[in-house]
Amino acid sequence: MGSQVVHVAGARPNFPKLAPVHRALAELGIAQTLIHTGQHYDDRLSDSFFADLDLPQPDVNLSVGSGTHAKQTAAVMVGLEDYLSTQRPDVLVVYGDVNSTLAGALVAAKLHIPVAHVEAGLRSGDMAMPEEINRRLTDQISDLLFATSADAVENLHVEGLSKREIHMVGNTMIDTLLKVKPRLNADSVLARLNLGTPYLVATLHRPSNVDDEVSASKAVAILKAAAEQLPVVLPLHPRGRSALKKAGLEKVSNLTVIEPLGYLDFISLVSGAKAVITDSGGIQEETTVLGVACLTLRATTERPVTISHGTNRLVNDSNFEKNLAEVLVGGASSNAIPDLWDGQSGPRIANVLRDWLLKG
Repeated sequence: MGSQVVHVAGARPNFPKLAPVHRALAELGIAQTLIHTGQHYDDRLSDSFFADLDLPQPDVNLSVGSGTHAKQTAAVMVGLEDYLSTQRPDVLVVYGDVNSTLAGALVAAKLHIPVAHVEAGLRSGDMAMPEEINRRLTDQISDLLFATSADAVENLHVEGLSKREIHMVGNTMIDTLLKVKPRLNADSVLARLNLGTPYLVATLHRPSNVDDEVSASKAVAILKAAAEQLPVVLPLHPRGRSALKKAGLEKVSNLTVIEPLGYLDFISLVSGAKAVITDSGGIQEETTVLGVACLTLRATTERPVTISHGTNRLVNDSNFEKNLAEVLVGGASSNAIPDLWDGQSGPRIANVLRDWLLKG
């Protein structure tokens, strides 16, 4: 089959979503190109990250780097337009909700190249989140919409996208998690960090938590409260690093701040944690499947299924200590794994893409 699928990814969370689709399409013999926009890039972690995911190195790297939302999105669009104008694929696949997702969809749509969006339909309702803008606009200009859960499908129908090809396929990030699960080894990571059990893991990077002095101070107070109960490990994202330090992060006792980890090391660390404190989207899903309590430091989530079917709770500075105390005593209180989060989402997407390409 001569059909060409181009994948566009730009940030670390995109790649665990992409890997199962890439692998399944390869098994079907469909030609593919992987474009890394370089929106987030870490030379130190890059090789290990792709090895952990059993994913080939990108065919193209645009190396756009960081910047404001406008500059970053524009740089991705210029780089992609140059490539797609000469190498016109049959379909362009974008993942998640980062700036590269929207940029890829916009360029392809204007070049009349069909767009497929993996993780379509997620909605937090919070338009102050850049990701919410990206995911809503991407869905509006996509031809194929691959949803992770029933609520995401319903969101797409409510927004008038019923005439598009909407497919409930499950969660490709969970495909990746289940594939590496036998290799998870929290003890190995803890030994390298010279830490023991039990412990908590924290990740913070959202603007609402780290972009100003007040929010950063609240985040540090939450970390301090957590560290008074158990040791906390914080792989610190570059975003917000200076604000958190200015708010007193380095003065928090029982807190170990480390550089970001590769995928396998980080998931290993999460798998052995008593609980996770986060503002990430994907970690809400991963903890649901791992059965680890998740306290999400946000007012809303675009992944409500992790609350109704999983281990996740939304928390803030006023109720955090109560919720932490409850999960430390009662555990994760997991209900059930969401429908189709079974490790087969990548093959489902690949089969839909194959049939769609055959229809021409």
